[in-house]
Amino acid sequence: MNMYVLFFIALIPIVWLMISLGVLKTPGHKATPVTLIVTLVLAIAVWKMPIVDALKAGLEGAASAIWPIIIVIIAAVFIYNLSIYTKSMDLIKNMMTSITTDQRILVLILAWGFGGFLEAIAGFGTAVAIPASIMAALGFDPVFAAIICLIANTTPTAFGAIGLPVSTLAKLTNLDPNILSYAVGLQLAVLIVIVPVILVMITGKSVKAIKGVLGISIVSGLAFAIPEVLTAKYMGAELPAILGSIICLAATIGYAKVFHKDKAFKDAEKISFSKGVMAWVPFILVFVAIIFTSSLFPGISKGLSKISTTVKIYHSYTFTWINNPGSLIIIAGIVGGLIQGAKFGEILNVLGKTIKQMTKSAMTIIAIVALAKVMSYSGMIKSIAVVLVAVTGRAYPVIAPIIGALGTFVTGSDTSANILFGQLQVEAAKSLGLNPYWLAAANTGGATAGKMISPQSIAVATAATGLAGAEGKILNATLKFCIVYVIVLGVIAYFGGAAFNL
Repeated sequence: MNMYVLFFIALIPIVWLMISLGVLKTPGHKATPVTLIVTLVLAIAVWKMPIVDALKAGLEGAASAIWPIIIVIIAAVFIYNLSIYTKSMDLIKNMMTSITTDQRILVLILAWGFGGFLEAIAGFGTAVAIPASIMAALGFDPVFAAIICLIANTTPTAFGAIGLPVSTLAKLTNLDPNILSYAVGLQLAVLIVIVPVILVMITGKSVKAIKGVLGISIVSGLAFAIPEVLTAKYMGAELPAILGSIICLAATIGYAKVFHKDKAFKDAEKISFSKGVMAWVPFILVFVAIIFTSSLFPGISKGLSKISTTVKIYHSYTFTWINNPGSLIIIAGIVGGLIQGAKFGEILNVLGKTIKQMTKSAMTIIAIVALAKVMSYSGMIKSIAVVLVAVTGRAYPVIAPIIGALGTFVTGSDTSANILFGQLQVEAAKSLGLNPYWLAAANTGGATAGKMISPQSIAVATAATGLAGAEGKILNATLKFCIVYVIVLGVIAYFGGAAFNL
């Protein structure tokens, strides 16, 4: 069959997913299973994949979706829900909002630093919902609060939810997670420094708004970018955004207290150091647990990794029961909750409610990962890559981030965008003789751009700020920033590949 015919047939599941989610507004947990069925039929009928193999590919996708992807998401949302239950989140909010009255600096602290931290730990909309609701409560225009948090919630999503997008992409494409993490960090570094400056300009409604706060804006960007790139290179995908956001918050707040102390709230509630530490205990434990089970401590890491089960599905698949971010976060959350005074039964109740809360999202993720596996193993993704490479040639890296952005626009998730298109990027790189790590990273970078225009992200923002019905207004505002963001990434992907020396 002609390669162009195969190209258009292979696009059917992706186009249908876009139409069902974006045009028909079908909920993800209903749209994705239908798309999975369509994918299975096409793989069997057109690509002649044996029925048993197609079902095995889907089953392997479902297994890898449940463990570790869904367990990580459940764990991340659980620790956030627990912090609300123990009321430690109230203290964290007070600590965040007692620094300054300058809206430009508050945006850097709340939308950028605190939002980046929430994205790093939990993801799943928390990085937009919580800062936007706090900002609205502080007197920011709700529409502005939604827009600014969506734009801020871009670069941090690459390593969000404990590095899940990058670690998932590495696993699906058989790439080294540390090298891939470094490539992602390098591609996003420039944007991480630029975004805080842009946020300040948007807040002040002009380029001149940067006057007086250029120093803190640059410090806020560099304090996020430098630790993120270094952590990505030497420690992998789990900690870059966590470490970057924590150092960014500390640097931004410290700079504000030293150089902008005249703008501090005069009647702010005083929170003691011990109360502050207690509020952050679960997150501190997550940080410690992930560090001590990382490759920095090979004895612990390898020992815990042996607690696993390997099964043959389509290929051999290993379930690592303890040494994965999901299990570690749940353990840290339980211990942290007990330290904060919650009873064990209460903590388990929060965990149970979180699992129930995630049911529909779990169905969506299972279907998306399953269809991605079927598309990959059947040759459908290769059919798409062959034509894209043939049409664009050596200029393909320019459009690589656009493909990632499209994935997040459709699915609302950086992880899902990597699942859908990560293998395509690797196949394209191989066909062109380019570095597969660099183009896979370009997909992740592009996916962070799509986050600000994703209907699901916008729905979270409008729900948090009481703006149901304003989705179109917010999309129009974020779309122009998304276009510029993707163009910058395309230039970086095109010219930076040669300089990325492994």
